[in-house]
Amino acid sequence: MGPRTWSRLLLPLGCFALLLPPPGAAEFSPSLDSDFTFTLPAGRKECFYQPMRKEASLELEYQVLDGAGLDVDFHLLSPKGETLVFDERKSDGVHTVETEDGDYMFCFDNTFSTISEKVIFFELILDNMGEDGEDQEDWKKYVTGTDLLDMKLEDILESINSVKARLSKSVQIQTLLRAFEARDRNIQESNFDRVNFWSMVNLGVMVVVSALQVYMLKSLFEDKRKSRT
Repeated sequence: MGPRTWSRLLLPLGCFALLLPPPGAAEFSPSLDSDFTFTLPAGRKECFYQPMRKEASLELEYQVLDGAGLDVDFHLLSPKGETLVFDERKSDGVHTVETEDGDYMFCFDNTFSTISEKVIFFELILDNMGEDGEDQEDWKKYVTGTDLLDMKLEDILESINSVKARLSKSVQIQTLLRAFEARDRNIQESNFDRVNFWSMVNLGVMVVVSALQVYMLKSLFEDKRKSRT
């Protein structure tokens, strides 16, 4: 898969994201862990928003996978419009914020580039969004009358939550490793194309120089007496 092929990857079918020119925005489905890859054209800015709850946590990690310079401007704004994070021409970044009720907007800005488009991967991890708490409340309904059981339901719930947290962390690490691998592959293929191009240029120069040297040598050994007669 080359750089151009990777740039045509589509967003996951299970989620909804709409890319609009500034000041447009896109809304994600309420997933606790979502990752996306999209192409940001040269001279464009794409913004997204994520609804959050009070006392929750929003973690966002992004990487530039392909494009000249492997850099992009990143903005994260609070529901009140305050700038929480501003990264200028960075290739990657990880940011975590404690949230309040409202829509958080984050933008990727490639307006400083007039030629090169960028392929950007980013992942959202949402914590304390209320779903786990609701699940725990549902479990607590069955705690009454469990004295006759050898293992308490609280222990089962704790074990399940521990396994769930470890699985989520494993999925996150695997996703990041895939993103790193894609960026490294794009860099390697770009270097490979450059090596091939300059090798052909050098080969052409060598052929021209060799032809000139042969011509000059032949002219030195020509019999100039014929021209005198």
